[in-house]
Amino acid sequence: MMRLMKGKFVLPIVLVAVLAVSRIPGLMPMDFSVVYAFLFCSGVYCHGPMRWWLPLGTLLLTDLALNAHYHMPLLDPSLIWNYLAYAAIILLARWFHPGMGIIKTTLGGVLGAVLFYLITSTVTWWQDSYYAKTILGLFQALTLGHTNIQPSSWEFLRNTLFSSAFFTALFSMAAVFTEESPADKTAGSREVAEGEGEVQPQEAET
Repeated sequence: MMRLMKGKFVLPIVLVAVLAVSRIPGLMPMDFSVVYAFLFCSGVYCHGPMRWWLPLGTLLLTDLALNAHYHMPLLDPSLIWNYLAYAAIILLARWFHPGMGIIKTTLGGVLGAVLFYLITSTVTWWQDSYYAKTILGLFQALTLGHTNIQPSSWEFLRNTLFSSAFFTALFSMAAVFTEESPADKTAGSREVAEGEGEVQPQEAET
């Protein structure tokens, strides 16, 4: 039973724990976020409905906690665009699988961060009256952002790409260390078979 738990539950626990700790206010450098790697790796390494409810549920809970901490409305309607971008990262992860290796998975995590950036920056350009609704206005939103707000959009993207690459590689290495070995899988299958064999005589008696 412990062998079965190792492969199925240790990595999700690691993902959630790192994400939760990283969202403690003031702990991480500005725009150095675990979120995009967390979403992408959840999509790659979790299976079935867990790849959806684990990352999105964890982010929702931490968003609620952060909004309460900063005395903001618990449910901010503008966050819906973030969650649509989150879902896009998980969908992107469906094109990857655990056997691809750390380098390819890390590149996928970086691609997920770019996808989030493009979606949310485009939405900001469209909704924010500061930007002209032209190609040049969109270019400004994607590169400079507001001239009186720091960091600029490209600096945000740079930090996002670095953090996504770092944490995706970290989670990928954690996945390798927590993966069941062939011997564990064989032993786990044997334990299940033996357990089923023990139940059958009892069922026959009833």
